[in-house]
Amino acid sequence: MSSLLFSPLALRGLTLANRIAVSPMCTYSAEAGRATDWHLMHLGQFAVSGAGLVIAEATAVEARGRISPGCLGLYDDSQVPALARVVDFCKGAGAAAFGLQLAHAGRKASTAAPWRGGAPLAAADGGWPVVGPSAVPYDDRSPVPEALDESGLAQVRDAFAAAARRADAAGVDLIEIHGAHGYLLHSFLSPLSNRRADSYGGGRDNRMRFPLEVAAAVRAAWPADKPLGMRVTATDWVADAESWDIEDTVAFAKALAGIGIDYIDVSTGGASPRQKLSVAPGFQTPFAARVRAETGLPTMTVGLIFPPRQAEALLEDGTADLIALGRGMLYDPRWPWHAARELGEDIAYPPQYRWATPKRWLDLFGPEAG
Repeated sequence: MSSLLFSPLALRGLTLANRIAVSPMCTYSAEAGRATDWHLMHLGQFAVSGAGLVIAEATAVEARGRISPGCLGLYDDSQVPALARVVDFCKGAGAAAFGLQLAHAGRKASTAAPWRGGAPLAAADGGWPVVGPSAVPYDDRSPVPEALDESGLAQVRDAFAAAARRADAAGVDLIEIHGAHGYLLHSFLSPLSNRRADSYGGGRDNRMRFPLEVAAAVRAAWPADKPLGMRVTATDWVADAESWDIEDTVAFAKALAGIGIDYIDVSTGGASPRQKLSVAPGFQTPFAARVRAETGLPTMTVGLIFPPRQAEALLEDGTADLIALGRGMLYDPRWPWHAARELGEDIAYPPQYRWATPKRWLDLFGPEAG
């Protein structure tokens, strides 16, 4: 194949058919942490899209780690069958590998769904106490989190490992740990939220300690032939204070490589409402390029990537190894089909959709059609 976007990628014992990933996108539509028919539809459409990898949304490892009451969870064995139903359907209907993002929202937990305002929930409205590295709230309207003590840290670490085992039982092919966007693991990394005076706070090595322990625990619990990645925030975008930045991210990624992390999903922001960023197409891609160049780890790049030739160029210039689309796939769930046609590649269609292949009808309209 001449297109890098449609070339395979091997990660441990898993070979992706191409470099297109559907980014994890929260939909706040679970019931008591359990996947529903919504997830069957939402993820099923992407499984038949032609993407090489579909990553399910942030899935809480503890009930208190949910962003909202509607978030997916794998903190109870009873949640495994509902997820397995979705995984089985997606892997049976399409050729995409099925990934899952394990997460803990930390001090940004216990909020309403975005379409209900996204505000922190009071106890009377179903909210719950939140935790973090320090007793520092996210913003003025957020509750003060309980600072996790050694027992609490062990509980969270064990919860991540237990969730990984449940994901394996459900048939998941790949796990991505959520270490970005101001959620629990990122809040340990960033000095904006980590004010601890013990061995988990202070200098960068100490602030990296707990996220690295979690990653090591998941790697130990997750089968050796299955890939494990981590989403990171490359910069907090807070220039007027000590914060987490790309140099820190490179150091963190090198440490992650040492414990068996297979790829880094590079995003930005989320630690502070004071962040200042200029959003533009591909605005996060330079960070992925730097992590890849300085660590040798495969990277996934995200953030306002949509034209197929933009995605192809990011692979050609060494920015990343995987291109993740979120909003672009919501807007166009057949994006891989259209990208293949634009780049002159063939792509597998589900047999039920074989009559939709361009050569059977669209090519009759000429090369500019579609």
